[in-house]
Amino acid sequence: MEFIDAATEILESIVPVLDEHPEYEENNVLERLVEPERVVMFRVPWVDDNGEIQVNRGFRVQFNSAVGPYKGGLRFHPTVNLSILKFLGFEQIFKNSLTGMSIGGAKGGSDFNPKGKSDGEVMRFCQNFMSELFRFIGPDTDIPAGDMGVSGREVAYLFGQYKKLSTVHVAVLTGAPMEFGGSLVRKEATGYGLIYIVDEALRVRNDSFKDKKVVISGSGNVAIYAAEKAVMMGAKVIAMCDSSGYIHDENGLYIPFIKEIKEVNRGRISDYLNYFKKEDLTAEYIENSVIWNVKCDIALPCATQNELSEESARIIVSNGTNYVAEGGANMLQH
Repeated sequence: MEFIDAATEILESIVPVLDEHPEYEENNVLERLVEPERVVMFRVPWVDDNGEIQVNRGFRVQFNSAVGPYKGGLRFHPTVNLSILKFLGFEQIFKNSLTGMSIGGAKGGSDFNPKGKSDGEVMRFCQNFMSELFRFIGPDTDIPAGDMGVSGREVAYLFGQYKKLSTVHVAVLTGAPMEFGGSLVRKEATGYGLIYIVDEALRVRNDSFKDKKVVISGSGNVAIYAAEKAVMMGAKVIAMCDSSGYIHDENGLYIPFIKEIKEVNRGRISDYLNYFKKEDLTAEYIENSVIWNVKCDIALPCATQNELSEESARIIVSNGTNYVAEGGANMLQH
């Protein structure tokens, strides 16, 4: 379903191009475009800390390599399925080609959930995942990266296993920690980039981030660094969330606490309240509710695909929000 929605949306948007170039249709370019070049599916057995064998599914959708090797992230999340990865891989073709670089489009991952797992469990899963994937990737073939649930820790485990199996040290995964040869500002790039784009939109309208109230969905890599840069620009980030609920403080959230909770402790957003004495606490935690109920000047969906439903859009409009910009939410609902 996700893939069909994405393909329909994109193909409808390029109708003017097809009208100008009937040869594309005559040569079935679209039929070739919407079909992945290769789909790899595999089983990933791994042993948890109790000695029990667990089994997850692994995927890699290598969608298109017309202009260069496949490039796209790996996602570890219980919602991962083939339709979602096909949709993400399909969009990746266009995102990568627009960079002007010679890179194709791909996406992959597993329904493994790293939340609540020990470092040892995550390591063993990553090693077994890469034991299946390594034969299908390489610096001139397919270069995966991180995505939801795959941060520097997971990339390091994946690369260690790739190096062990391939016996070569090559840049086959991007998003590695700095100590493993990663790029400076790689972690911040997507979130910072979103804020730079919104800042330009504000400038065109003789406006700025100064004193704006910002609501950001999510509390992963994109959301955290979008929040950090928005604060640098003079905004107040008043709400952020994870899958369990959201925190709200009209005085503005303290982003370093969010970073520690998510990047160091790998905890829940509700832990934010524990960082304050009761008499100093101005934030509130709202469980199982829509974050867009919080009134703001700028709304930044940065969590997952299809997160802005029609109902959420209506709430945002009724709240008087002036700007909405997507940062890694990968397609909004119709």
